[in-house]
Amino acid sequence: MGIAERRERERQELRLKILDAARELFAERGYQAVTMREIANRIEYSATALYKHFVDKEALVRELCHHDFKALAGLFIQAVSSSSGPYERFIRVGLVYLDFAVSHPQHYQMMFMGGLPPVPPSDQERDDPTQNAYVSLRALTAGLVRAGLVRAELADVDLAVQTVWAIVHGAAALELTLSKNGLWLDFRPRRERFTAALEAVARSIARDPEDALARLRRVLIEDADKPWGLGPAAAAQDKGG
Repeated sequence: MGIAERRERERQELRLKILDAARELFAERGYQAVTMREIANRIEYSATALYKHFVDKEALVRELCHHDFKALAGLFIQAVSSSSGPYERFIRVGLVYLDFAVSHPQHYQMMFMGGLPPVPPSDQERDDPTQNAYVSLRALTAGLVRAGLVRAELADVDLAVQTVWAIVHGAAALELTLSKNGLWLDFRPRRERFTAALEAVARSIARDPEDALARLRRVLIEDADKPWGLGPAAAAQDKGG
């Protein structure tokens, strides 16, 4: 490896280190409370070094959103690549979304719960399902509508997407924000809560809820041991709290 290649690799590694530190701090304290100097201190660099990579905090958060939403969109595409039917693809995206919240809680909290300023997608990202997770989910929902699998009153694709998102995000947010050890609430195991949320989605949008529930249950069985599955691994995590 030549000097130029090594320097570029080191530059990219430092950029990722900065993004990781910013994500941690935004998740811990909220976007507004965190300064560039604090991010620099977290990785033991000077603030001047950070400004060589990002001109300000807004530029940093734009890059962070681009990076993390592209990663989530990539997971969606990976999960649906082997699915044969539109509803099966849709279910797997829901499973991936919930798994992403559990597996990457700081990413999820920063992306969806961190009080970030509005960061609209770039022109390149706006309509690209490989870079924009919302576009990916919307395309899958449009497929359900075209196939006649969605209730007539939810033929508005964006309304259907946002209804589903509200249900699944609620399940994910409760998982990340509420203590499961308090005596005041009999908090049900994660596997049961996530399954019930997906069943609620099926009942709320499907033209034929019983068929949708049957398809959901088949996918849950088929994908039990996949990274996003709610199988034995999820059950074991629940027992651990």
